[in-house]
Amino acid sequence: MRTLTRVLLALLVTVAAWQARADDTYTQTRYPIVLVHGLLGFDKLFGVDYFYRIPAELQRSGAKVFVAQVSATNSNEARGEQLLAQVQQILALTGAAKVNLIGHSQGGPTIRYVASVRPDLVASATSIGGVNDGSKVADAVRGTLPPGSVSEAIAAQAANALVALINLGSGGTGLPQNNIAALDALTTTGTRAFNAKYPEGLPKTACGNGDEVVNGVRYYSWSGTKPLTNLLDPSDPLLGLTSLVFAGEPNDGLVSACSSHLGRVIRDNYRMNHLDEVNQAFGLTDLFETDPVTLFRQHANRLQQQGL
Repeated sequence: MRTLTRVLLALLVTVAAWQARADDTYTQTRYPIVLVHGLLGFDKLFGVDYFYRIPAELQRSGAKVFVAQVSATNSNEARGEQLLAQVQQILALTGAAKVNLIGHSQGGPTIRYVASVRPDLVASATSIGGVNDGSKVADAVRGTLPPGSVSEAIAAQAANALVALINLGSGGTGLPQNNIAALDALTTTGTRAFNAKYPEGLPKTACGNGDEVVNGVRYYSWSGTKPLTNLLDPSDPLLGLTSLVFAGEPNDGLVSACSSHLGRVIRDNYRMNHLDEVNQAFGLTDLFETDPVTLFRQHANRLQQQGL
């Protein structure tokens, strides 16, 4: 009798768990979520998500999620036009009226371009570690590679080889690449020229918040300020080195906290480096900080609460 009781209890617990999972709508937004990668990014590389584990975890609780694939290296405008075409395809496929765009790194200005030129198709634009006021790392690289120099040509060829490998592993071989245009787009000078054309959501004061709603689009951002987060993470040494160019200014290894600001700043000091923000590498992040996957889930719920 006791054995039967235990079996019945176990069965009830299992059924309850499955029912709870079936009823879980925590991340179920009104509009599809579109994730957009940054420089040298991809949707999947040899089967590994750029947004590591994030799409599946958002989908688990009801979200419709699409991962865009734009040029690994190109200008913000070129990437933005590619993204716009994919957004239109997603809307045609789903029947939705708008999308929620979430961009990491150069994905930030990429989604801003789409939100600026077609605000009617965008419910929200969220920038994560976004290069919204330039990167001092890009400035430093540009300073060592003067336009038209031999060093620039050599670096461009090396970048071409890396992009070719990324395209091979991600299926992005048909996309146009332009390494120099990408570098120029991420410098302070290049970013500010872009911002003059597409200013929506930018802070009105130094390191402040921008307007949360512009032309019907809600703008959000968050970022980290801890380049070294996990001894096992192979990206930490490189990001620790690049963080030195910021001369003590809070940064994630590639983007300063202030440069990441866009719209409503949810937080700009998570214990995360630039790759931790998208749960790379392979989820090796700071043990004493909120799981990056949880941040994405919380944000999807935030969008849900706004009716987006």
